[in-house]
Amino acid sequence: MDQIVIRGGRPLNGTIPIAGSKNAALPLMAACLLTDETLTLANPPHLADISTMADLLAELGVTVDMDGVSGNGEQAGRVLRLTADGDIGRTAPYDLVRRMRASVLVLGPALARFGEARVSLPGGCAIGTRPVDLHLEALRQLGAEIELEEGYISAKAPDGLAGAHITFPSVSVGASENILMAAVLAEGETQLANVAREPEVSDLAHCLVAMGAEIDGIGTDTLVVRGRTSLHGADYSVIPDRIETGTYAVAAAITGGELRLRNSRMDFLDSVVDTLGRAGVSVTEADGDILVKRTDNRLDGIDVMTEPYPGFPTDMQAQIMALLAVSDGASMITETIFENRFMHVPELNRMGADINVHGSSAIVRGVPELSGAHLMATDLRASVSLVLAGLAAKGETVINRVYHLDRGYERVEEKLAACGAEISRVGG
Repeated sequence: MDQIVIRGGRPLNGTIPIAGSKNAALPLMAACLLTDETLTLANPPHLADISTMADLLAELGVTVDMDGVSGNGEQAGRVLRLTADGDIGRTAPYDLVRRMRASVLVLGPALARFGEARVSLPGGCAIGTRPVDLHLEALRQLGAEIELEEGYISAKAPDGLAGAHITFPSVSVGASENILMAAVLAEGETQLANVAREPEVSDLAHCLVAMGAEIDGIGTDTLVVRGRTSLHGADYSVIPDRIETGTYAVAAAITGGELRLRNSRMDFLDSVVDTLGRAGVSVTEADGDILVKRTDNRLDGIDVMTEPYPGFPTDMQAQIMALLAVSDGASMITETIFENRFMHVPELNRMGADINVHGSSAIVRGVPELSGAHLMATDLRASVSLVLAGLAAKGETVINRVYHLDRGYERVEEKLAACGAEISRVGG
């Protein structure tokens, strides 16, 4: 099994290209099931999760074609073409779905178009319970008949789905996306309230409009969808990955370097920019790029609370914790989205961090320096927080289970090495 080996203490300086958003690309890929015409997606990231979704769609009978390759740190016109015509299967098997929770996103579009779908209950990172109850209850309100049997969700709508007024009891990105895709082919009007406002949800909505859907309220927490009998193909470009952008912004700050982040968007990062600013990190725009560096030679402890967008993202919590571990003073991080997302804390403490968890909050007392250690990654964002800590630490850091990292970060060691990091991947 591969390891990441880092010799820390080197400031990062240079330019890092930001890939397309994984969290946007996955639902966009699932949307291909809504039409028998080709959905063409530009700027998809080259990641394990994208490959898993492509494998799942191919298993269902979707024709999957990829053009373009990565090179010199840039994506050379990569394009993903998805065509769900002919005999498309109705069952998403456990073998593939267990590898990634986002696989459940095929449920809504498959059910809406074909009137039936059978999807294994999902797997993914072990960061707490992320039930699909919200998805299933909303589909029932659209008229679906749903049973859970032998680890599978079996959904049927033999007479098609019908519009409804649905209020999500809590904000859920996945449920918002799944039900939005189902609603675009439901008969009549569907009103969705308490919808997740994340840019990835809006990106899906914009793509669906490009495919012929009628959706009002994009970007707000209330969507009105007027169902269509069919959608058509479209050409669409995946938005930049705001979490990758935030991660490399932390990399610049934690090492005391300066990075230029290319192909990203500041308007997706307001809460991250504000949080980094309070910690003593400058994040500015210049010639379409994002420039990140410390305001001076110190970092300040701050309090951070994760919240649904536009609040501070839970997917940045582990990274900001690594930064605050070497800041001046004490910080408190409160996690409100997932109840088990502090699994990186023991590993950071093995490097000399001073972090104590109390329920849903972690008290971080900054230390002058971290020390390299042998570490074990537990989930996607935890793994990259250990990389960030290793970049700042004295000595050698070895990170195991880096397959988590490959689910969400494209060529991370290449991008960091190009900016001066002493980092390599070693085959296990």
